[in-house]
This record gives sequence, C-alpha cells and structure tokens, in this order.
Amino acid sequence: MNHRLTLPAALLILAVVATVLLGLSLAIGSFRLTPSQILDALGSGTPTLARDIVLELRLPRAMSAMAVGGLLALSGALLQVLLRNPLADPYVLGISGGASVFALIAIMVGLPVAGVGGAAALGAFATCLLVFALAQGSGGWTATRLLLTGIVVAAGTGSVVSLLLATSDDADLRGMVFWLLGDLSRAQGWPWLLALLGLATIVGAALGRHLNVMARGITQAASVGLDVRRFQLLLFVLSSLLTGVAVSTAGSIGFVGLVTPHLVRLMLGSDNRIVLPVSALLGGILLMAADLASRVLIAPRQLPVGALTAIVGVPVFLLLMSRQRQA
Repeated sequence: MNHRLTLPAALLILAVVATVLLGLSLAIGSFRLTPSQILDALGSGTPTLARDIVLELRLPRAMSAMAVGGLLALSGALLQVLLRNPLADPYVLGISGGASVFALIAIMVGLPVAGVGGAAALGAFATCLLVFALAQGSGGWTATRLLLTGIVVAAGTGSVVSLLLATSDDADLRGMVFWLLGDLSRAQGWPWLLALLGLATIVGAALGRHLNVMARGITQAASVGLDVRRFQLLLFVLSSLLTGVAVSTAGSIGFVGLVTPHLVRLMLGSDNRIVLPVSALLGGILLMAADLASRVLIAPRQLPVGALTAIVGVPVFLLLMSRQRQA
C-alpha cells in the first residue's frame, strides 16, 4: 500500500506548520509577546517595544531562516541530480569552505557584518570558479571529477580555516567560531532572500522534467535531445549561487540540504517537478524550527543553529537510510 502524501496535502500541511512556526518565532524569546501584541506590532506604526522586537529582531531572523533553509534544500536537490549521488549536499563542492575562509579573514581585519557577508559571497564565487577550472580535463568535466575536485578543495579550505582560527586574536575567536557553526542573528536583507528563493523555486520546477531525465543517466538524457553539457553547467552555477548566498547570509549550516530532499522523496516520490518546490518550503521550515530552538533552549544565551541542525540531522539521515534499505 502506498502511504505517500499527495502534493496538495503536503503543501497544505507545510504551510500550516510554517505559519505556526512563524507565530512561535515572533512570540517566544527572552521577552514573550502575546498574539495581540504581535498583531499590533505588525499593523501599527506607533513605536513600541513590542514593535521593535518583532520588526527589528524576530521577524527578520525568522524570515532569513526560512529563506536560507529553502536555498540550501534547493541546492542539495540540484546537486544530487547533477552528481547522481544521494549523499551530495551544498557543501560537497567546497563552496562553503571558500566562503568560510574569506569570511574569517574579514572578521580578523574588523569588517562590519555587511562586509563579512560580502567577503563570504566573494569566497563562494571564487571557489566555484576554482573547482570548475580544476575539474576540467582533456575530455571536459564529469560528475565524478567534479565531486572529487570539490572534496579536495573542501579539505584544503578546511585546513586554511584551522590555521586562521589558530592564529586569530582571542577577541575575534568567538565570533569566528559562531559564524562557522551557523549564525542567523546578524542576517540581513530577508525580503530579497525570499525573492531569490521564490525565483529559484520557479526555475527549479520549470527544469523538473529535464532533471527527471538527467536522473536516469547522461546517456538517456542525450538520447532524448537534452544538451547534457550545457544543462550540467547550468545546474552547477545555480546550485553554487544558492549555496553562496545562503552561506554568506548565515554561515555554515549543514544537513539541511542533505536531509530535506530525502524527506520529500520519501513523502512524495522522486518527480523533481514536485521535489524542488516542496524541498524549498520544507528546508525553510526545518531551519526556522532549528533557529527557534537555538534561541529558547538555554535562553537568554543562544546556541549556534548549525550545531543543532547537525545534531538532529545525523540521526534523521541514518533513519532515512535504514528505511530505504528496508524498502
């Protein structure tokens, strides 16, 4: 018997969960707000403490979590098709490592938050170009060569990160470590992040039919007239762009891009026209929930959200793997 959800049911459930999480994110914290205070803060122009808390702190953070989680999930789904590897995630090509190196250097030289984000984006873009250039061979690049090159570059950037941490001042060390573990407290520009997520979701759904063909193998994709090389390049650039934006906004947050597409395929099947848009919504929900937990578990202190996603993501992924073996 097939117990998979239908697409409308899945979207309805996820929309309700996202709405509930948004409400909890706005209400819960070191200063609790009632529903009436939240509504007044969102609808009134009168300056109040509740309005400042909602509009300046909690709403931007919750919306940034939604956007970053969705971008990572989309990137993971695209990379799993590009590399034809279910274990691929947004950090497998070393893009996160490159962003981390540039961001840590920016922190060490005392750049402001916007400068750190810009440096991380520059590092992600530079690493993307480096991986693509190194993966080129006499016969072009293949998914295997790209994957191996990314792993090597990721290892190299990891070593550089370790050296930067070892040589940094104590005053900078806490901020650097917190950024590496994922930090949404300084996320900025959530409206354009959500706009990018919406645009990327539409593009991903439009490419869904081609992604389904690619998932069956390069030979079959070429046999039906798909320009495989150009399409692979498009997937590589798109997934790198989404990862770079996510990392430059919130630091290194693992497992969202790896686990989310697997959860969606378990619920709805492997049709990428469905997997990508649902992954965008579910990834945002997962990161929003993790960010809420990071704020309230040991309040008023905060936990790095990336550490929570890793703690939860490992057992969830192992459970998914065991269920797939039993299927």
